[in-house]
Amino acid sequence: MRLFVCLVLLSLLCASAHMSPIVEGGRFAWDAVGGAWDMFRAYRDMREANYKGADKYFHARGNYDAARRGPGGAWAAKVISDARERWQSDVSGRGAEDTRADQEANAWGRNGGDPNRYRPAGLPRKY
Repeated sequence: MRLFVCLVLLSLLCASAHMSPIVEGGRFAWDAVGGAWDMFRAYRDMREANYKGADKYFHARGNYDAARRGPGGAWAAKVISDARERWQSDVSGRGAEDTRADQEANAWGRNGGDPNRYRPAGLPRKY
């Protein structure tokens, strides 16, 4: 009986160790979905606020919130930020300097920097 219990416990231990990559992959995907939601929320707030000079703040905030979820959130923030900047530079014609400044704010937030560094004076506290 003891041998049987030991074998069951050993097999459970091996099975749980083997499932770790599956669990980690699921966690990464879950964090990525949450990170995408954080990015969308920052974009929605930016559009709602419609506040001059707040663009960089919302870039940093979206990336910061997404990256705090974990590696999946940081990955989603990078993919979304890079895609948006690529699209923006091709379509809007805002220029390389604006894209560089946006990417700086994106990286700042993604690396854990306080988004309030880019917060313009007078932006409502709601954001």
